[in-house]
Amino acid sequence: MLEKDTLRKADIFSGAIISLFGLFVVSQALKMPMKDTYGGVQNVWYVSPAIFPLFIGAIISLLGAALTATAVKTVGLGQLAEVFRYLAGPDLVLFLKRPETRRFYAILLAFCSFIFVMIPRIDFFLAAVFFLLVFIAMFYFDDDRLLWKILGFFVAVSGLLILFFALRLDERMSPVVSYPGDWLTLLIIGAFIFYSRQLVKKRSDLRNKYRLCLILAIVAPFTVGIIFKFLLLVPMPFEGAVVELLDTIWYYDY
Repeated sequence: MLEKDTLRKADIFSGAIISLFGLFVVSQALKMPMKDTYGGVQNVWYVSPAIFPLFIGAIISLLGAALTATAVKTVGLGQLAEVFRYLAGPDLVLFLKRPETRRFYAILLAFCSFIFVMIPRIDFFLAAVFFLLVFIAMFYFDDDRLLWKILGFFVAVSGLLILFFALRLDERMSPVVSYPGDWLTLLIIGAFIFYSRQLVKKRSDLRNKYRLCLILAIVAPFTVGIIFKFLLLVPMPFEGAVVELLDTIWYYDY
């Protein structure tokens, strides 16, 4: 374990980075419409899709600032020079190689792929289910060996999706099949369910966790998504095959 003073010194910079990230989220959320007309109904500001990221970004920024302030108060401004020496020295390299730090890389990679690759191009429900399946499995199984295997699968899939959209295969296939990216993601979800099942089938202690992972990854997005989509009338970031199916069911004229 790192000493408390060392952790506090690192918190000075990590808190600043977190705070800046929160401000970036807020700046991007401000670009979203606060009011819009949806289905002939004028939405009010408090059901805007910008509200949630604005709230999260502001909280992240405030918590990052609080972390930096607490760290500076603990170690004092006179210790900043020592912090810079630490950042330029070999101890930082050792810290970046620690298993705990590598887990942070896994979290960062998962979120970046979800936000920048999936959300803008894949049906929200499918993207959220796949992200939660991977994210919960990586950490809930509490096994570093499985974490890196699952992360390897996720990296390969993220690369496949990036290539798929970079080559505009979704646009080329659209005349033949609707929402080709969604169908590809559905196949990927099925492949991951099978792959993760193979990883835990000989581990009795993980089989219950595997089942709970499946339930949470499916129930959570559909519960939250349906509330926002049909009760609060907030459009999803990308509405594809699943949203179209839910629209058909929800607005079916009995």
